[in-house]
Amino acid sequence: MVTIREYQPSDERGWLECRLLGFLDSNYYDDVRTDRGDIEAPCISLVAEDGGKIVGLLDIEWGDQSATIDSIAVHPAARKQGIASSLLAEGLLRLPQTIRTVDAWTREDNAANQWYQRNGFQEHFRYLHVYKAADEPQEGFQSPVGLTRPVMAFMHADIQEEERMRGMFKRVYVCRQYMLGLDVS
Repeated sequence: MVTIREYQPSDERGWLECRLLGFLDSNYYDDVRTDRGDIEAPCISLVAEDGGKIVGLLDIEWGDQSATIDSIAVHPAARKQGIASSLLAEGLLRLPQTIRTVDAWTREDNAANQWYQRNGFQEHFRYLHVYKAADEPQEGFQSPVGLTRPVMAFMHADIQEEERMRGMFKRVYVCRQYMLGLDVS
């Protein structure tokens, strides 16, 4: 039976494993963390636990009137059970009543985009994530004195540059911001 509860520091290893495996078959496969790190902003950190194993996670940070989903992931062996939606529902219940919107950022994974849409999020903004691999041209790149030009790079680009960026680099992703308006009545 899956239980949603607050993250505890002793969950870190399970949190890292769940996030790694949850992202592994997505466009965020290289967003690997070796520690959870401290979240500076006020936040809600939840995990879904099944038989002592972390099978889902959700971290939401917030400011005055808006919140951002920092991480949400479900272990591949636990997918299609509604765990992400249960985590989201619980996370939304725990947000301060001053929060008017929740946003989230994702790339081109159909399952993730469809999940946000099914849960009431609407696309608000998009731009590009562009990766320069070691075997791609170095023209146009500069570095401070004493350093070579970048061997690899991660960059942002305006969505209007999509065709040109896809012509130059192998890994180009559309990154979407989804927004969910909260009923504050």
